[in-house]
Amino acid sequence: MDKSVRRDCVIILLLAAVTVAVYCQVRGHEFVYYDDDAYVYENPYVRAGLTGIGLLWAFVTGHGGNWHPLTWLSHMLDCQLYGADSGAHHVTSLLFHVANTLLLFMVLRRMTGAVWRSAFVAALFALHPLHVESVAWVAERKDVLSTFFLLLTTIAYVRYAEKPRLRRYVPVVVLFALGLMAKPMVVTLPFVLLLLDYWPLGRVERGLSVAGTKLRAYGRLIREKLPLFVLATAFSIVTYLVQRQAGALESLKLPFRVRVMNAMVSYVAYVGKMLWPERLSAIYPHPGDNIPMWQVTGAVLLLLGVSAAVVRSARRRPHLAVGWFWYLGTLVPVIGLVQVGYHAMADRYTYVPLVGVFIMVAWGVPELVAKWRHRRVGLAASALAALSALMIGTWFQVSYWRDSVTLFEHAISVTSGNDAAHTHLGMVHLQQNRLDEAREQFAEAVLINPEQYAGWSNLGVVMRTQGQLEESIVCFSEALRIKPDFAAAHNNLGMALSEQGKLDAAVEHYLQALEIEQDYVIAHCNLGRTLLATGKLEEAAGRFSEAAQLDPDCAEAYSGLGSVLLKQGMTDEAVEQLSEALSIDPDNVDANHNLGVAMLIQGNNEAAAASFSEVLRVKPEDAEAHFSLGMALMAQGKLGQAAGEFEDVLRLRPGHREARAYLERIRRAGRQGREDG
Repeated sequence: MDKSVRRDCVIILLLAAVTVAVYCQVRGHEFVYYDDDAYVYENPYVRAGLTGIGLLWAFVTGHGGNWHPLTWLSHMLDCQLYGADSGAHHVTSLLFHVANTLLLFMVLRRMTGAVWRSAFVAALFALHPLHVESVAWVAERKDVLSTFFLLLTTIAYVRYAEKPRLRRYVPVVVLFALGLMAKPMVVTLPFVLLLLDYWPLGRVERGLSVAGTKLRAYGRLIREKLPLFVLATAFSIVTYLVQRQAGALESLKLPFRVRVMNAMVSYVAYVGKMLWPERLSAIYPHPGDNIPMWQVTGAVLLLLGVSAAVVRSARRRPHLAVGWFWYLGTLVPVIGLVQVGYHAMADRYTYVPLVGVFIMVAWGVPELVAKWRHRRVGLAASALAALSALMIGTWFQVSYWRDSVTLFEHAISVTSGNDAAHTHLGMVHLQQNRLDEAREQFAEAVLINPEQYAGWSNLGVVMRTQGQLEESIVCFSEALRIKPDFAAAHNNLGMALSEQGKLDAAVEHYLQALEIEQDYVIAHCNLGRTLLATGKLEEAAGRFSEAAQLDPDCAEAYSGLGSVLLKQGMTDEAVEQLSEALSIDPDNVDANHNLGVAMLIQGNNEAAAASFSEVLRVKPEDAEAHFSLGMALMAQGKLGQAAGEFEDVLRLRPGHREARAYLERIRRAGRQGREDG
């Protein structure tokens, strides 16, 4: 084997090894309550794995505010292979990151011939803490996946540039399309390829001999990339329309002036975090119109100054110009000029753009120390020290993503006024039934930002759960005042109104929730329960069937459908549906209770007693379950045990006439038996 090949193989093995070593802890990480629910563990299409319906859905949905079918297919394949094993999903993302690191090294090595500089850029890419979010967050699979195709496209383009042929150009277009289908942020790739034409490929200079002038040479290169620009434009339009339909562009209705100010400051802030990566957060709250003017002015002057400097030195140091404009250009789609979401910036947005700055460092620093006597030793020692420090920082940054509580508590600790982080942390506490902690976080969120509609809605959920219905209705109404098309708030308000007995008003809000979000499974179930309560059995059955079709693992849907069938006198069919619900969720109280009722109707008193006992295992203070269990025991002749259940009913509900009547009957039978004896 050639010496240079052996050296490249050693570099590749080292890059892969150190990357895996720093990120290996993700194997024990959980999913986080930050889009992982929507992308994986609460998404029925994804959880089902690779199915025909899922494949169709991936290509037609705008779920999550994006059109990225390839990303959906990637998550589906993971579920097909690993099920709900969160660690395995994390490992897939890590493997893509390793692949991207190696591809970056190989493409730079091929274009420039500079082995160690290319290796250093790849190592910075692999080990920088700013890239943790893209790798350690399952929902951000789209970053590592789209970059994988971006780099494959670049490699294909380099082959085409070496020997332009149509058969070599076709893979460039196909791979670029695949990258766009993973994440549309790669729309800037045609611009990057033009930069690479200038350096290191040198196609502009080579084109002079044919075109005569640089302008004509660039014209030829731009025309050559027209199919790529057409694809980029089409995907940009699709992305804009999908995000607008999803409401992602209205989360912060900021004036364009404010968006430009934040963009300028963010450009500089990303470079600052690259140089000194501390206080990194999953969520950076947007400052709104409160950005100090001195920061904006300083950022603009710095950006203009660096841009002017690299342009002036472009002939002698083309790598500086290419690296700088790579950074500026690839950040454009996510710099905030079109505001998507509630954040000012995000670490994940640097995954591709920082490659440009890394190139500036890897090629620029050796030039600065070119006259040093021991520059090779100094550069090697400095690079090793820098990479070692980055490895330590990345290891700790990865650890913050191990679970939701750790992630959001860290975000709160390193930022101020982070209403979104408080809201997410509150949601985690709510899921864990830690209501007081959840209420504290939601209250803090709306105190920081009174327009935090998710905080208001979730605060209402806690209050409703704690029995404060009037207060919860106020919270839900406030959330809907801020965001009238907030489906979750309509659903939650419907539940509160239903508990107050205002069923018609509840139905209206459920219908509004479903008009906004047609595949809202919980709203279908809630509407079905309300229709069932009003005696509209056929309509209720339709809602439960729709919910079961949308999510085959929804126990509530089968339980509700079983309840409808039971009321329609179709006991055997009801038992089938209720049993299906319990196979999914054995602790489902309604399904167990109704299955017990069905067993009583069928005369299977022992099975009925077992079902009611299951209800009481989960909900010991359920008076109706105690009463039904008493009836089942009495039918078996177990009068003493039945009397105990009726006594429990009267303890919980002293006015329960039927329980009192049956208890008195059992006692009379007991007295009569003693007298006869």
